[in-house]
Amino acid sequence: MTDSPFDLNDQAAYRRWRDAKLAGQPRQARDLIVPVADPRALSQPEKQALLQRCAVANMAIYRSPLQREDKEIPRLLAQQLGMQRLDGNWLADEDGISQITVSDRAGERAAFIPYTNRPIKWHTDGYYHPQSRHIRAMILHCVRAARAGGESALMDHDMAYIALREANPDWVRALMAPDAMTIPARLDQDGVARAEQGGPVFSVDPSGTALHMRYTARTHSVVWKNDPATRAAVAFLAQFLASDASPVFRLTLHGGMGVVCNNVLHDRAGFVDDPQQPRLLYRARYLDRLNEPVPASERDEAALALKT
Repeated sequence: MTDSPFDLNDQAAYRRWRDAKLAGQPRQARDLIVPVADPRALSQPEKQALLQRCAVANMAIYRSPLQREDKEIPRLLAQQLGMQRLDGNWLADEDGISQITVSDRAGERAAFIPYTNRPIKWHTDGYYHPQSRHIRAMILHCVRAARAGGESALMDHDMAYIALREANPDWVRALMAPDAMTIPARLDQDGVARAEQGGPVFSVDPSGTALHMRYTARTHSVVWKNDPATRAAVAFLAQFLASDASPVFRLTLHGGMGVVCNNVLHDRAGFVDDPQQPRLLYRARYLDRLNEPVPASERDEAALALKT
C-alpha cells in the first residue's frame, strides 16, 4: 500500500488525505441533497452532483417526484452511477432488489429486523459476507414513508476511521486484523444456512485509495477478538457513534427520495405504519463502488449548471 492514506506506517499520506477529507465534509444532511427530475434518466449535471457528494462524503441523497412502486428506479439509477454487479441476498426478490417493508408475521422475513418496525442499530450492509462479496455500494429508495418515525442516521465510515486513528492507531491496527470480528453461522431447520464468517472491520481496496468497513453494533450474533486493543477500539467506536458531537446526518426519507452511498454506516429509528399505506423502500446492494466524478473543470461546470 505505497502512498496509501490507510498505511499505518505512512503518516504523510494519511495526513494529506485526512486534511482534504475534513476540509470537504458536508456540515448537515441538506448539503447532501440533490434534486433530480427522474432518477431513471439523470441529466449530466444531476449525475455529477451525486458523484461529487459521494466523492467527499461517500454518500448522497436524491429527491425526486417519482413515488410509484417501480424497482426500475434504483436499478437504472445504479447503472448510471457505475454499479453493475447486483448482490441478491436470499431474502431479496428474484431480480435481486429487496422490498423493505413490515413483513407478515408468518413469513420468513419477519424474523429479521429490517422487515419489522423496530429500530436498527448502527451497521454496514453485508457485514456477514465474505471478502469476495463485500457490499461496496448501495441504493435505498423510498416509495412511501411511515406514518411516524423511521428516521435514518448516516455516517461516512472514513470519518470513523479518522476518529479511531487520531485517538490510537493501534485500535485501527486491531480492527484491520483478519479475525477482528466474527459473525457466527446462521442455522435453520436443515442445518447451516450461512457459514461462520470472520474478517476485519476495516479493509482497503487493492488500489489503496478506498476504505471498506464491515461493522455491526449488535451485541449478540457477533464475536469480537478478545484482546485489549480490539475491546478498546470497539468501545471507542460505539461511543463515537452515540455522541451528539460526531458527524452524523439524520433525516427521514419521503416518497421519491433515496440514498446512494459506498455502504456507509447507518441506522434506522423505529416507526409506526399506516396500515393502508405501509412504509416501503427498495434496497439494491452492489459489489461495485460508485464511479468517481469527472475532473475538476468539468465538475465545476456541472455543478454550476445544476444551480441554474
